[in-house]
This record gives sequence, structure tokens and C-alpha cells, in this order.
Amino acid sequence: MKNRIDWVRQNCRLLLAIAEEFRRERPFAGKTIGTGIHLEPKTVALLLTLQAGGAKVVATGNLNTTQQSAVDYLIDRGVTVIGGPTRSLAEQLANQRRVLEYRPDLILDNGGDLFGAYLQDRYANLLGGTEETTSGRLRLQPLRKELRVPIIVINDSLIKQLAENEHAVGQSALESFIRITNRAVNGQRVTVFGYGAGGRGVAASMRGADAKVSVVDRDPLKRLRAHLDGFDTPARAAALASADLIVTVTGSPSVISAADLALFKDGVVIANIGHFPFEIDVAGIGASTEVANRDQFEDGIESLVLTDGRRAHVVAEGHMFNLAGPRPMGNSIESMDLGFALQARSLEAVALGKLTAADCVAPVPRAIDERVANAFLDLRYPRDA
Repeated sequence: MKNRIDWVRQNCRLLLAIAEEFRRERPFAGKTIGTGIHLEPKTVALLLTLQAGGAKVVATGNLNTTQQSAVDYLIDRGVTVIGGPTRSLAEQLANQRRVLEYRPDLILDNGGDLFGAYLQDRYANLLGGTEETTSGRLRLQPLRKELRVPIIVINDSLIKQLAENEHAVGQSALESFIRITNRAVNGQRVTVFGYGAGGRGVAASMRGADAKVSVVDRDPLKRLRAHLDGFDTPARAAALASADLIVTVTGSPSVISAADLALFKDGVVIANIGHFPFEIDVAGIGASTEVANRDQFEDGIESLVLTDGRRAHVVAEGHMFNLAGPRPMGNSIESMDLGFALQARSLEAVALGKLTAADCVAPVPRAIDERVANAFLDLRYPRDA
């Protein structure tokens, strides 16, 4: 019987077509691609597409999102995988250093970790690569003069913003919340921290499921946008005090901390869907003198019993709860197929010398965006010959 990874690969139609082309053209022949990215079925499809182009692929995962089934699948197909599922930051950093010991010609980064480690131990053959996230872009932008190689930021593509962040992240947040907690959102007050593309998607999906949604953002223009989009934009303290569910999607540390415990409504659920597991200061909250007891439940739910009897529930230890909870599904296949097609085409452009150091921490080139958009639409609505 075929497994879920086979199903995902079969439905990554863009990547299948690119892999077929790469087998003929071999754009990565003789090159090593190193990556530290969430290892789950859709990233398996991406890494095997790069391998089809002649690359030696060396991969490690991210904190608390690596799926052992994905590791095993990749290893069985000749991909070098460093480490396995881990919740240890020290272990993850060690795994990333081991990836760089292979001196990859191209780096596919997720959060800026690998490029940051490269600057601590430079080598001559790095051609450049890609960065998946806005968090990584913010981290790498100040380092442009030190990096001096083309690095394409996938999250700055309009395709990525629309398909994954505005649509898929929101759908994934809703689906994951219901699957993990088995609780309803309809009629509940949901407070979304952050109104970038991901926050807009989460807010829209929760409203679509009949939740009452408030938005908190430090940027007054984003708050105005949320207001004009029909969401409540109360003061931060009021938004926290009214929330049945709090979702963070900001890229910033300690958005929710122990200082907020006094505001929490009894029974509030707190979850993060941002890339880094620091938006909710889980350790600081748990160590607070206001926490009388901590109860662990199956499926990654921890209940904090406060000294006054209120309870606050933290999902997936503050990690990305769509990839760190039980039976983690992540974002939809179609959205990731689009995003990973951008990855494949951008890495191809770097490998073939079509980009320069002027493209260091730069958006996906318009020509690649258009090529991927046309390919995706042509698979579903073929244009007339």
C-alpha cells in the first residue's frame, strides 16, 4: 500500500513536471544542495525534485517539525539526512553545522540559520541559494555585505504571499486547531497577533468559520487595514482579555509572555503558527509564580492552572501547531507545490549563474513568478495552442 508521502508527491503536479525537465537538463549536476527545512511530505517532493536535477542533497529538519516518515523516505531514495525529530535547539544547531561540513554549493534556508552559520565558517564554493521565510529575510538583510551571493527570498513572491500565506496558512490554522483540540471556533472570540499575509489568512479563515475575530498589530497601517477588512482592532489588553483563542503569527519574540497571565480569560487556548517557536514565551509563562500546576494532555496540549483557578492551554509547546501537533499536515499540497516550484526555479537560476550578488536577499524575479503562475494555471486550464 502506498503511503501519504506518495499521495502528496503524486499531487505536487508542478514539481513532478519540473522534476521531469530537470532529469533531462541536469541544472545541478556536480553540485551539492544543503538545506534545513521542515521535513514533511511536501518538502520530500521538493528535495527529490532537486535531486532529479543532478544535485547531491544534504538535509536536516527544524525544531519539533521533522517527521520520521519523511526522513526514512528521503534516506531510502539517496538523500543524506542529518539527524531526526528533535526539540533540542543545541541538537538542531549541531545538525546544521554538519550540513555545512558538506560545503554545499547552494543553500536552501528556512529562517536564515544556515546562511548565518556559513558566515561563521566560510568556504569558497558557495554560489548562493534561497531563503523561505520573512523571518529569515529580516535576519539576513543586515548581512548582505558579508554574504555577497545571490539569495532569493521566496516569501517575498506575490505567489507565495497569496497562495500560501493568505490562503493556506489560515486554512491550516483552522484545521489544526480543530484537529488538536476538538473544540469549535464558531461563536468564539479569536485574537490574531500580526496582520501580515499570514495573519490576514488566519483572521479570514477563522471569520469564515463563524468566529468573532480581533486583530492586534504594532503597525498602525496594518491595524487600519484590519479595521477596513471588517475585523475588530481593540487595544492589546482588551483583545487578550476577551480571547477564547489566541494565535500568534508575527515573527517576533515573546509576543505573549508571563506578563499577560493576569489578562487571560479562563480556558483560553494559545497557539503559534509563526516560523520560530519564540512568539509565545512558554518557558517564562510556565515558570511564573502565578502558575500553580501544569497538566500535560495527549496531542500536545498543556494546561496551566493559575493560582486563582483559571486555566490557560498552550498548544504544541509554542511551536508551529500546524506542523508540530498530532498527525501534522501543514499547508495544503497545492500551495506548497506553488511555493516549492518557486524554490526549484530560483535555485536553478542561481546554479546556472543567472543571478548576481546584486540579488543578495532579493525577491523572486518577476520572470520566475510569471513562469510558475502560468505553469500552475496551464495544468488546470490549458491555454489554446
